[in-house]
Amino acid sequence: MELLPLVWFIAIAVLWVGYLVLEGFDFGVGMLLPVIGKDNTDRRVMINAIGPVWDGNEVWLITAVGAMFAAFPAWYASVFSGFYLPVLVILVALIVRGVAFEYRGKGDTARWRAWWDRAIVFGSAAPAVLWGLILANIVRGVPMDADGIVSAGPADLLSPYAVLGGLTTLTLFALHGAVFLTLKTAGPVRARARAAALRSAVVAVPAAVAFLAWTQLAYGAAWTWPVAAVAAAALVAAVPLVAGGREGWSFTATALTIGATAVVLFGSLFPDVLPSTTDPAHSLTIANASSADYALTVMTWVAVVFLPLVIAYQAWSYWVFRKRVSREHIEPAPAYGGSHTAPGTAADAGAGAAG
Repeated sequence: MELLPLVWFIAIAVLWVGYLVLEGFDFGVGMLLPVIGKDNTDRRVMINAIGPVWDGNEVWLITAVGAMFAAFPAWYASVFSGFYLPVLVILVALIVRGVAFEYRGKGDTARWRAWWDRAIVFGSAAPAVLWGLILANIVRGVPMDADGIVSAGPADLLSPYAVLGGLTTLTLFALHGAVFLTLKTAGPVRARARAAALRSAVVAVPAAVAFLAWTQLAYGAAWTWPVAAVAAAALVAAVPLVAGGREGWSFTATALTIGATAVVLFGSLFPDVLPSTTDPAHSLTIANASSADYALTVMTWVAVVFLPLVIAYQAWSYWVFRKRVSREHIEPAPAYGGSHTAPGTAADAGAGAAG
């Protein structure tokens, strides 16, 4: 196996790990908006907690998809054509979610905000389920011919294993988001987030453990067994940690679980990038789906120069907005067209979502 295709497979896996870990908690916050936010002020606290970072987290997805397109064009083409419907729903959901964050504060009626809150919940929950469904199907394999054309229908994509994958990402992200809120907020939102984390763990823990076990027994490699064990152990440990108020450690544990689960999925996939259930000879592999060496070489130099800068900037933004958000930081919601705070104040940190 040539070195550069292997390097870029690992790089794409790392980008997906970063996306799932970082976008996972803000998906969780969005899904829990009506559960933890009992009034508009609480919901503004929750939105402000992710306001400075949610759009930056999506950069990981853009980079991962772009890397797939450039490094493995056959993989990109087969995945995004074969999973056209769920990918379309994800795209619409992400657009709706972004618009909702910006437009929620543009009106001063409860009905206006309620509609945009529903849009945030949909825009967070739909990708949370569908990414798990898609990743599980990629590992399991899809009907695909020798030309890389995927012929999977909705029934093919809704196998029990794939549905469990969707349930796992949905509940893991909800738990991850609730734990993030215990780390990033204060007051009643923090208390309710802890309770929501413990309730979501009731489903997330068994679902994730079952999904990891199924993945390992059906598709896993020998070296991914320890990684799966780490993922399960970290998830189990997260529950007493969040119950005991150790928010930093509990968030680290849920992040480790999501990251290690993604490593298990990509490790189980290797050396394929998209297995064919029609005929193993039709499977796309790292070797037969990659770009030419020249393209991979150019991409490598670009990544070496610019990727550290992007990571450094995002780390800096997390550091700058590291303080907790509470109800005391939220100014009264202004009427449409009005303003009670100067632009750029802490209450407006991160987005027009603060309204």
